[in-house]
Amino acid sequence: MNILIAEDEQDIRDLIELHLIKEGYNVFKAENGLEALDIFKNNPIDLAILDVMMPKLDGFSLLKNIRENSEIPVIFLTARDEDTDKVLGLGLGADDYMTKPFSPLELIARIQAQLRRYYKYSGKKARSTFTLGDLVLDKESCTVYKNDILLDLNAKEYKILELLMENPGRVYTKKQLYELVWQDSYYGDDNTIMVHISHIRDKIEDNQRSPKYLKTIRGIGYKLEKV
Repeated sequence: MNILIAEDEQDIRDLIELHLIKEGYNVFKAENGLEALDIFKNNPIDLAILDVMMPKLDGFSLLKNIRENSEIPVIFLTARDEDTDKVLGLGLGADDYMTKPFSPLELIARIQAQLRRYYKYSGKKARSTFTLGDLVLDKESCTVYKNDILLDLNAKEYKILELLMENPGRVYTKKQLYELVWQDSYYGDDNTIMVHISHIRDKIEDNQRSPKYLKTIRGIGYKLEKV
């Protein structure tokens, strides 16, 4: 599921992202309200975590925009703990309200509870299929097709491709890929990552020397190009 974090303090954004990724969520981050609104309009967001005081567009105004088109769960996470702010936020359609400082574990528990409630009572199902150009990934069957032809992927190749397809355009470092896919500490084993990336390119690209999908960002890592 895709979680949007709208928070102008980078340390807090990064802390929340770290805990969400460990729980298997995909994360979109914004440092101001307008950036968050743009992400919301252009991506299938399942839940939003909003600060109240943000540059360009505050959290209350952002929530109003979200509620014009969506009933996804929204959690306010803010340093403002006045009762009037809580009443206003909940009155505008927020589902929960937490004040800083906060416990990341409690936040994760509240996120999980809100998502369970939303999908149970809305009748909606969490997305399990992702499409990118000619590629289609089905999480329920752990399969990937290109032009309706099933690709022969091993478990690690599938997990890498799943991570990248769920977050097109996002760059992952080799360290991030290794720790998320292998679930182990990274000690600079670049060769393992490079071999798997090469095998994936063999299977999804028409021309591995000029890849359309899986791009190398020199000195940083890899991403799947939005096509």
